[in-house]
Amino acid sequence: MWSDEMAAQVDNAWRDLVPHNAAIGIEVVRIRVGEVWTRLRWAPALVGNPATGVIHGGALSTLLDASGGLAVATRLGRPSPIATLDLRIDYMRAAERGKDILVRMECYAARRSVAFVRGVAYHDDESDPIATCAATFARKGERGDGKERP
Repeated sequence: MWSDEMAAQVDNAWRDLVPHNAAIGIEVVRIRVGEVWTRLRWAPALVGNPATGVIHGGALSTLLDASGGLAVATRLGRPSPIATLDLRIDYMRAAERGKDILVRMECYAARRSVAFVRGVAYHDDESDPIATCAATFARKGERGDGKERP
């Protein structure tokens, strides 16, 4: 497990690197190699339907996508150019008004040109998911020997 200080440094760098993460308020909660926990705090600006007060599905998909990319980076051990190839989200139930959304995302395999992740979004208990996710990320510029292509 990475220290809280290291997680805070990654959180700050990640927000600087991808300003959209900071703009909607995604936070890094915890990190270990190949696995991250993130949070999207409930905010009125993120609500998709004022009648229900539920966070918009686009904000949730952004949270899952960004968390997956960070999980890949922690598995690789360094920042590396990646791009989302496929992002499948199964919405299990609506998020609840006024509640933060937590995500646990795991990069379970990283090959020469592609990385694979899976994860879950939830409020308080992973066994009661709001959504589950499976994604693949292209690893750009990799030759398979750890050196980037010119």
